[in-house]
Amino acid sequence: GLGTEPHRSAQTHPAGAHRPGRPKAAPLCQLPADLLGDSGGNLGLIDVIRASTTLHTPMYFLLSLLSFLDVCSSSLFTPRLLISFLTADQSISFEGCVVQMALMTLHGSGECVLLSIMAYDRFLAICPPLLYHSIISKHLCVQLVGLTYAVGVFISAVQTGNVFSLPYCGPNIIDHYFCDFPPVLQLACSDTTVANVVLLIFSTLITAPTVSVISVSYTYILVTICRMRSLEAQRKAFSTCASHLTALCLFYGSVFLVYLQPNPESVSAYNKLLSVFYTIVIPMLNPPVYSLRNKDVKAAVLLRVLNLRRKRIC
Repeated sequence: GLGTEPHRSAQTHPAGAHRPGRPKAAPLCQLPADLLGDSGGNLGLIDVIRASTTLHTPMYFLLSLLSFLDVCSSSLFTPRLLISFLTADQSISFEGCVVQMALMTLHGSGECVLLSIMAYDRFLAICPPLLYHSIISKHLCVQLVGLTYAVGVFISAVQTGNVFSLPYCGPNIIDHYFCDFPPVLQLACSDTTVANVVLLIFSTLITAPTVSVISVSYTYILVTICRMRSLEAQRKAFSTCASHLTALCLFYGSVFLVYLQPNPESVSAYNKLLSVFYTIVIPMLNPPVYSLRNKDVKAAVLLRVLNLRRKRIC
């Protein structure tokens, strides 16, 4: 069992599998590419923002923090999945399961807070633009980073403690790709009603305020854009928000479908795939989402590539 015998390991099963076994070759070939795409794209975006003085603004500072969280989040799962596919060893230690769940919650909660901060940043940049630089400063950005991690640590401690305070004395097969709340709770030997209520309450506490900030911010943004007389100004304002809206829909859409449901223990193959989508696929999509529609980022990427080539030639 997980809780009462921590020296034993648990097994994680791929979506749709009911017995241990080596998965198909297609996911095996895809995982290294996903890991390289996640890490390479986000680390590359961080490097471009760091190297380009034109991107040394609060918006891109927050974007670089989002990329950092994405690297951390995807690194929690993809290497472990890759090892499982290569060796057919799908076990994870008790300690490893606790750490994986705690870090997953920390980075997931932090990303929720950060996305709402980014929405508020766009609101300040578009609705009262003359006040933007007087409100958003380097000092405030550092404080927002602290807030992001403080909320993440708090939610992670409560949620992980809530799950692993229960006794685990029966089966140790986790019907999931990784140690997530609903499938681990299914293994508990006692009644999990209270634990599920706590899970739902704290999931709501992190999502409801952040979604409210995002909704209010973008409502004001859309109203402001519609009142602009210049079509060029409207296009420019909308283009600065389009990539963030895309990232918001991808992340929150999958999170809502997985965690905010009446019976989170009923984990279907559909939910498992959604979990993999927001932990591995979305971090890989964020760099192109934020750069393909952004002229400043594309120009900075081109300049960075040219500078690196010049250094190699020299």
